[in-house]
Amino acid sequence: MLKSAGNGLREVPYPVLDPERIPVQRYFDEGFYQAELEHLWPHVWQNACRLEQISEVGDWIEYSNVGQSVIVVRTESGIKAFHNACRHRGVPFAGGQPLDKDHLSAFGNCAKRGFVCPFHGWAWNMDGESTRVYGKHLLSGRQLDPDDVNLVPCRVDVWGGCVWINHDNDAPSVRETLGQVAEDFDLHGVDNLRTEWHYGTVLPANWKIAMEAFMEGYHVMQTHPQLHEASPGLYANMYEAPRETATGERPRILAEAVDIKQAIEAQIRSFQLLSDGMAGMIHQKEVDILRTVPTDGLPEDPAQAIPMWFGMGMKAITEGLRARGEPSVDILEVSQSNPVSAVQFFFPHYFLLPTFISMSAYRIRPLGPEKCFFEIWSLTTYAEEPDPVMEPTVLPYNSPEFPQIPRQDYANIPIQQAGMHAKGFEFMRLSKDVEGMISNYQRIIDGYLKGLPVEKLNAAIHELRLNFDGPIKDLDL
Repeated sequence: MLKSAGNGLREVPYPVLDPERIPVQRYFDEGFYQAELEHLWPHVWQNACRLEQISEVGDWIEYSNVGQSVIVVRTESGIKAFHNACRHRGVPFAGGQPLDKDHLSAFGNCAKRGFVCPFHGWAWNMDGESTRVYGKHLLSGRQLDPDDVNLVPCRVDVWGGCVWINHDNDAPSVRETLGQVAEDFDLHGVDNLRTEWHYGTVLPANWKIAMEAFMEGYHVMQTHPQLHEASPGLYANMYEAPRETATGERPRILAEAVDIKQAIEAQIRSFQLLSDGMAGMIHQKEVDILRTVPTDGLPEDPAQAIPMWFGMGMKAITEGLRARGEPSVDILEVSQSNPVSAVQFFFPHYFLLPTFISMSAYRIRPLGPEKCFFEIWSLTTYAEEPDPVMEPTVLPYNSPEFPQIPRQDYANIPIQQAGMHAKGFEFMRLSKDVEGMISNYQRIIDGYLKGLPVEKLNAAIHELRLNFDGPIKDLDL
C-alpha cells in the first residue's frame, strides 16, 4: 500500500526523477505493479471493444483487465456496460474466463433471454434490471431492493469506432481526456474503419515494455532491416544526422536517387514492405492505387517532385476508394489541416498507426508484473458492412504466422524483459530527442500514482499528441 506524503500526495515507488532515466524496477516490481492496479487502471479510459462487435440490439461482449470483468451491451437506448458479477454471490453472469486462457472474450446476444447467472438462475434484461430472483421469498425484503439486485453499471463512452470503459464515475469523458487528437482522427475517418483481421498473443514482458517498443522509430534500422534497406536515406535523416527539432509528424518522403522515377519506385517498394509486414499501416489496395499515379511532368528537383507525387497519390487513393464505394475522407486535405502521427498512442494502452486511410491498432493489457496480452488489428474500409471479427487469432509470440513487422518486434520484447534483471542495469537511458514519449507517458503514470488533479493529468495526456519519435517534454507534473 502506498503511504500518504506530507503534501497530501501519495509516494510513488521507483519514481521517474530524471526524465531521461526510467528505473528498471517499474517493469517487474510487484509493489509498483500493485500501485498501478490500485491507482492507475481504476481511473483511466480503457479500450473495451470495437463497435461493430455489438452492432445489433442485445449484442454483448466481455472485456476483462487486471482482474475486472465488464460486460458491454448494445441496448435500445444505446451502449451500456455492467460489472460482471451476479448481485447474489458474485458469480460472473456472462463469460468470466481468465484473459490468458483459450477462451479470451465471451460474446453473445441477450435480446430474448437477457442475462442469467449460471449458479442460481438470477436474471436481468439488457438494461441491467432484475427480471428474476429465483425463490425470492427466501430472502429478506431489504435484500430485494432494486439497488441490491440490479446489475452495477460501469462508466462507458464511445469514440473512434470503439467502446471505452472507466471505473471512475467522476473521470472526464474520453474526448475531454484525449483532447485535440480525438478531433484529428475523427477527420481522418477513424469511424469508417472495420476489422480485417485481429491477432493476439501472450508476451512474457511487462505491459509497458511491450508498449514502448512502438513509441519510436529509432529501432527500425536494427529490428526491421527490410524497411531500413528500402529507405536508408529516410532513416538516416531521422536518426543518424543531427537535427534541431523532432516533430511528431509522419515521416517525410525523401528522394534517394537522382532519377525521379527511381526515387518513386523506392518509395513504393517501402510502402509495399510496410503493407506486407503489417497490412493496416498501409493496405495493399492503397499500394496498388499508388502504382497507377503517373510520374511524368514532375519537377526535376526531387525535393519538389516527391512531395508533389505523394500529394497526387493521396488524391488518387481518395478517389480510388470512393470509386469502389468505400468511405474515404479527403486524405490530402486532412493531412494538411489535421496532421496525425505515424504512430499515435492513446493513454494508457491503445495505439493507432495511420498512413493513408487504413490503420493498424494495438491494445496491451497486463497479466502480471512480467506478462501481458498484446493484440493487433488491421483496420480498413469496405463498400459493404463486413461480418465482425469477434475474437483474435491467438498465437504463440514466436509464431511464424504473425506478420513480419510484429514478429520482429516480438523477438525483442521478451529478451528485453529478461535484461531488466541484469546486474548493474539500473535505468532505461532515453534519448531526449526521439524517445521522449516513453518518458512522457511514464511520468503521467507517476501522476496517477501520486494522485495529481485530473486537470493536470489531462493536460499532460494532451501533450502525447504528435509525440511519436518526439522529445521529452516539460509536463508540469
